[in-house]
Amino acid sequence: MARARQRAHPVPVTEPKYRIRALHTDSTVTVYQAYPPEIGLPAAEGGRFPPVWQRDRMTWIKPSFPWMMYRCGWGAKEGQETVLAVEITREGFEWALAHACLSHYEHGLHADRATWKRQLKRAPARVQWDPERDLLLRPLPHRSLQLGLAGEAARLYADEWTVRITDVTPLAHTVHEHVREGDLDAARQLLPRERPYPVREESLAHLYR
Repeated sequence: MARARQRAHPVPVTEPKYRIRALHTDSTVTVYQAYPPEIGLPAAEGGRFPPVWQRDRMTWIKPSFPWMMYRCGWGAKEGQETVLAVEITREGFEWALAHACLSHYEHGLHADRATWKRQLKRAPARVQWDPERDLLLRPLPHRSLQLGLAGEAARLYADEWTVRITDVTPLAHTVHEHVREGDLDAARQLLPRERPYPVREESLAHLYR
């Protein structure tokens, strides 16, 4: 990889460790997933997940484009060759957050491990906070939200919350090419404009650990 001409991750000093950042409008929020072409291409063409998409399995959605690139290797990993931007309703996204449980036990947040396990088993959604990534896919000090949907939440996501599905694989490849050439400014200009998502932090205190 060519030497980067600019710093890969100009991070504000005040960036909090836990914050939901996403591309969003007044009514929708965009999340990312990656699939093999036999699922991803029909989903993008039809604007809905095809019948082969298993609605009885947990699916993970990511509001962070850079973290999705880390997860799918810029769309190069086997089974993740088609990168999708899935625009869903904010009502659905916030319903999932409100009904979510942390994916791990946190002493002081949960009464005990057994209570957490019961909550996790009942919850239709779960939250995991992983290090955000820069353009070189290196971990940053602050965290990125991963939202797992199962059961009712997965079915609602696929059949009711989804507004639009776009194949952004070409974007992933173009950004990656700029990164490989060391032109991080050009790569950064193409990134989705992910801003802090306006959710009331006090209502999500059970997820910020």
